[in-house]
Amino acid sequence: MLRIVPITQRAARAYIDANHRHNRPPRGDFFRVAVIDDGGAIRGVGQAGRPVARELQDGTTVEITRVGTDGVRNGCSIMYGALCRAAKALGYRRAYTYTLAGEPGSSLRAAGFVEDATLPPRPTWDTPSRRRQQADEHGDKRPPGAKVRWVRILAD
Repeated sequence: MLRIVPITQRAARAYIDANHRHNRPPRGDFFRVAVIDDGGAIRGVGQAGRPVARELQDGTTVEITRVGTDGVRNGCSIMYGALCRAAKALGYRRAYTYTLAGEPGSSLRAAGFVEDATLPPRPTWDTPSRRRQQADEHGDKRPPGAKVRWVRILAD
């Protein structure tokens, strides 16, 4: 049986760093959860924070920036659901998250998310209006392919 527990930012970052398939931990977050098994072992971590896209930064929108597990069944959907319930309790009205276009999104659908948009691949994140490096703070390349944006409405 899995259950949700709070986790510190430091412990969440360490878990994501060790277990996420293709991204490092985000620099910061608003809140986070862990899913543990009956023995108390952490089986997954999820983090929610400020939306990366400026047009979504309206003060009532949260982005689930990372969810990573060791492969435990239903771990991702349990954490997506818990993060959305917490966000709703804090007054957020919408939750967004992103997947690579090749990922199925089964956990997101199970947690009540729907596809919002398909974003084309970008050769680089660098733009004249906002200079950026393609590599993250660890020097790892960010996944360059197309992304799918998902949304869950938390309140009308």
